Amino acid sequence: MTRRAPSVDDQDSRLFREAIGDVRPMQPVEAAPGKPRPAPHPHMRDADEAAVPAELLLMDFDPADLEVGEELSYLRDGYPPKVLRQLKRGQFSIQADVDLHQMNAAAAQMTIAEFLAECHHEGIRCVRIIHGKGLRSKAQGPVLKGLTDRLLRRRDDVVAFASARAMQGGTGAVVVLLKA
Repeated sequence: MTRRAPSVDDQDSRLFREAIGDVRPMQPVEAAPGKPRPAPHPHMRDADEAAVPAELLLMDFDPADLEVGEELSYLRDGYPPKVLRQLKRGQFSIQADVDLHQMNAAAAQMTIAEFLAECHHEGIRCVRIIHGKGLRSKAQGPVLKGLTDRLLRRRDDVVAFASARAMQGGTGAVVVLLKA
């Protein structure tokens, strides 16, 4: 069942107009201007900057021990210094390389051992190991860089190693010279 709105007759309309009185049309009003937006503020940057002093106090290692930009170099006893100079200058051709990025220390240690064993088996003499610079290692410093340094110094088949030249990875990679 639909309901109908009551109809307005002429008498009702006349009574309404008498009760209201004279009307005048309203002038159009301009909308108020919008509130200006505030300038952006880098809240996260401020929070990061404020957290730096606290993080520096919590360091578990001495940054002087191993700086991110520190170059690695090693020459086994009994070999002339000329060999290390040639390695640093890039005078040996890199025949193979391995990338340790995204690996944990255990996986990287196993990868290095397998890689060097395979290189020795194939007669490869000069290799590059990309360990990264350790920029995301936080307080413990560059983990894979330090691990690579320690492992290579202990191996008998390593004659020398040095941080790669800038175009080959810089301090994020090491070039290794193996025994023939």
